[in-house]
Amino acid sequence: MLPFPTADRGASNVVLGLMRISKLTDDEIRTLYGTARDAGVTVFDHADIYGPTRHECEARFGSAVSLAGAEREAIVLQSKVGIRPGFFDFSREHIVRTVDESLAALRTEYLDVLLLHRPDTLVEPEEVAAAFDELADAGKVRDFGVSNHTPGQIELLKTAVRQPLVANQVQLSIAHCPLIASGIAANMGGLDQSVDRDNGLLDYSRLHGMTLQAWSPFQKGFFDGVFLGDREHYAELNDVVDELAAKYEVTPSAVAVGWITRHPANMQVVLGTTNPGRVVESAAGSELPLTREEWYRLFRAAGYVVP
Repeated sequence: MLPFPTADRGASNVVLGLMRISKLTDDEIRTLYGTARDAGVTVFDHADIYGPTRHECEARFGSAVSLAGAEREAIVLQSKVGIRPGFFDFSREHIVRTVDESLAALRTEYLDVLLLHRPDTLVEPEEVAAAFDELADAGKVRDFGVSNHTPGQIELLKTAVRQPLVANQVQLSIAHCPLIASGIAANMGGLDQSVDRDNGLLDYSRLHGMTLQAWSPFQKGFFDGVFLGDREHYAELNDVVDELAAKYEVTPSAVAVGWITRHPANMQVVLGTTNPGRVVESAAGSELPLTREEWYRLFRAAGYVVP
């Protein structure tokens, strides 16, 4: 279990993302949730934009899953705000109004974590601070964080925001890991891997106690499809994944999860599946004891350079 810095509770290092549940029945949503809980998952991820209409996935979850009493306190419920059709909006009014709508949809009195979804270049940190203060003082949000933000963007927010920013949700998988790969090949001229596209985000997060949450842990690019089973482009990687899956008696998805959770930055892995069986299989990678040699072997098999 991972402790959020300001929260007196543990959080699993596997997160169930709920962006695809709008077409499930209530019984299917309850089965998905219950299976995840039985597999040790305690963190459930939403966003106001998930679903065909705003708050639809939140509303479906809220109507299907009863979070009364001790069960609500036993989980970490987080949502995200800031994406609007064609633009981003970190204004105080939009943040506060959206959280109120999310709470109503989820049928809960508070969010454990609220993330700012994607960077708003027109952000005014004082507006964000005012929204966070209002939500915290009202008991509507316990912890705050960001998603897809650089260290500089986080530092800008911190010029006004007084609450700790506890998490940053970013894209990460074995096959898509520039935030790790650039540091491994630092200072190597002419090598694309050496280009720092994240402004030192990994080291920044570790230095400042921010939990990185890895979304699309099986993707080979920005929604370009999964690398697991893709032997046309990732034959060597799949060979190594399959070998390690056999060694540890888990599925390939568990190995992909374990590669992320093995990192000492104590990252979380956000699963986007609606298949209960895949949740169980993936969650088995939560504490997979990959050795250093195995971790780097997977990294190399994905096409990255170890100088």
